[in-house]
Amino acid sequence: MKNTNLNIKNVDHLIYKKLLFIYRNEKTRFNIKYYSDLILELIKTFQKDYKFKNKIISEKTLLLISYGDNLKNKNEVPLKTLKNFFEKHLKNFFEILHVLPFYPSSSDGGFSVTDHKNVSKNLGTWSDIRLLSNHASIMADLILNHSSIKGLWFNSFIKEKEDYKNFFFTIGDNFDFSKVIRPRDHNLIQIYNYKKKKKNLWCTFSHDQIDLNFKDPVVLIEFIEIILLLLSKGITTFRLDAVAFIWKKHGTSCVNLPETHEIVKLLRLIVNFINPYALIVTETNLPRKENLSYFGNDDEANWIYNFPLPPLILYTFLFEDSSKISGWSKSMPPAQINNAYLNFIASHDGIGMRPAEGILDNIILDKLFKRVEKNGGKFSFRKVETKNKVYEVNITLFDALKRTDFDKDGNFAVERYIAAHSILLALEGVPAIYFNSLFGTSNDQNAFIKTGIKRNINRFKWDFSDLSKKLKNKNSLENTIYSKILKIISLRQKQIAFHPNATQYTLTLGNKLFGVWRQSIDRSQNIFAITNISSVVRELKLSKINLFENQLWFDLLKPDESLNNLKILKLKPFQTVWISNKKD
Repeated sequence: MKNTNLNIKNVDHLIYKKLLFIYRNEKTRFNIKYYSDLILELIKTFQKDYKFKNKIISEKTLLLISYGDNLKNKNEVPLKTLKNFFEKHLKNFFEILHVLPFYPSSSDGGFSVTDHKNVSKNLGTWSDIRLLSNHASIMADLILNHSSIKGLWFNSFIKEKEDYKNFFFTIGDNFDFSKVIRPRDHNLIQIYNYKKKKKNLWCTFSHDQIDLNFKDPVVLIEFIEIILLLLSKGITTFRLDAVAFIWKKHGTSCVNLPETHEIVKLLRLIVNFINPYALIVTETNLPRKENLSYFGNDDEANWIYNFPLPPLILYTFLFEDSSKISGWSKSMPPAQINNAYLNFIASHDGIGMRPAEGILDNIILDKLFKRVEKNGGKFSFRKVETKNKVYEVNITLFDALKRTDFDKDGNFAVERYIAAHSILLALEGVPAIYFNSLFGTSNDQNAFIKTGIKRNINRFKWDFSDLSKKLKNKNSLENTIYSKILKIISLRQKQIAFHPNATQYTLTLGNKLFGVWRQSIDRSQNIFAITNISSVVRELKLSKINLFENQLWFDLLKPDESLNNLKILKLKPFQTVWISNKKD
């Protein structure tokens, strides 16, 4: 919302300045004014026919993460099936729908894109994306860092077609990449021979995904055109996938470089000038300080993923110890108004471990990995110097929390799972829930065995009729979890103290309870959201949370019971209370 008062002259000047900074150190001197004018002309031409709607972010704002083909129905394209299911079951609970990469691709669950400007025929058409946008704001992936070796861009690059000669990042034999921070354990450089010409291709994530070369402004222009295309199709939120890696420099870590941040600022400027209600979301699976840097000075990401939360939730419930999540929560700075943390505890990927660095030590992590392995988890690694280190845990959230050292038979599996989501829904920021998490989906071992891809454990594809039957069965696990989560969401959406920017203070309640105090922006509502993270009944002395004596207090999850006459509240295993001075 910051750029709404800018005029076209201001934007022209800012674009030019940002391009000057981005390309300041390049040996090949570009005509910056040419590219600045080109971007401005793209904006002006697009604005003539573009109209946007006001989009207010509030306590009602929740995000659903889903593949376009998370549901399959005979004789129907998956995007249409997703639309029908969303319209019937979920539109009243989720304002934003993140449709994971829907472009044609060759691997990596859609993230190895072969054509960035079309919808995969296996999923549907642009018309289906537009129809989805009638029921929710759509978040789409802008896959900036790389493109498929089997894609249209790489084919043009390898044939040295005009505008594509430098489109992908290659290095000479003297390039120093000894300090590069790696998210994977494969060889970083892939040698590619074409007509007796050798190219050293940079491959951050896999040898099927070749990194793009943002040092060539043509690549930047291409993505600006893609943003405009997506805006024209009804998309209003842009997830910048793996954005931290897009700029490379000799002798550096090649992650989070100043040019990267400036490119994010440029994209934010363009998007918010065209549509002040559109959002930029950065996906940076990094330690906390680096992740937080993508807020900038309210001029980079509107939202950033709260990456430490998933591993902390995992540790908290597996070992019934809230000390780590409480300490982390106390140290988190509040987001500025109109910025927000995007909170999640499960996604299409595994549970990333880099964000836990500096929070969970090696002894704790070793213990955590042993427990997760017993629960059926796999591990993906990254290379640190000459050693491999766990990069992410590959497991569904339900199976990850199903059994613990305190509950080896999983007697409290459902209660523990719901408690984890109760914490997610209470924290400052915007909650995001993975489609499969709504139903307590278990590990898809068949997909892993068939493909050998560890992440596929957590990417189960539902048959539409099968899921529909399970949701009609009140005794099914899927119905139980689905009903409980949506009931809590429905309640949350009525509480102004759960606005993404409402005040948050982390309570000191010992290591068996976790709690935060939330206060609405207008200070009229207070909520003490407290969860018993253990498998034993725990007592909460209400004197510890300073309930104001001149107000009536209720547990929103049991609103008919007044708490004013109680001194001690007994919380059952994994029970959550939302103690509030307002019922509605």
